[in-house]
Amino acid sequence: MRAVDGNSASSQRNDTAAETQSNKSKPTINKKQPIPINIQNELQPTKNYKIKADGRVYKIIVDKWVGDSLVAHSANKPQEVLKLHKNQIEAETIAEKRFSQPIADIITILVYAGIGVGIWMLVR
Repeated sequence: MRAVDGNSASSQRNDTAAETQSNKSKPTINKKQPIPINIQNELQPTKNYKIKADGRVYKIIVDKWVGDSLVAHSANKPQEVLKLHKNQIEAETIAEKRFSQPIADIITILVYAGIGVGIWMLVR
């Protein structure tokens, strides 16, 4: 009995190994092709973005477009001016950085409540 159970377990392992190898050799059909994005329409002046260009990640504030080149400055170092050609920017990695007003309001209310409780504890 045990020999049969051992053989079935090893045959199951061989089957799963064969399935794994066959899955690796099959090309994946479900890969989505990237949709072409017009970078000049995507990156608007005076907005904050996080982009990847030439293998580096930049947090920028867009100043203007000059022909096919983007003129921007670093969000962390405003004096540093960046000039990037639109072909250098990876369109898939563009992320707009937005200020979240609801989260800011919640934090403000919590701070005011904490100050109120602190004053109440001192007066009591």
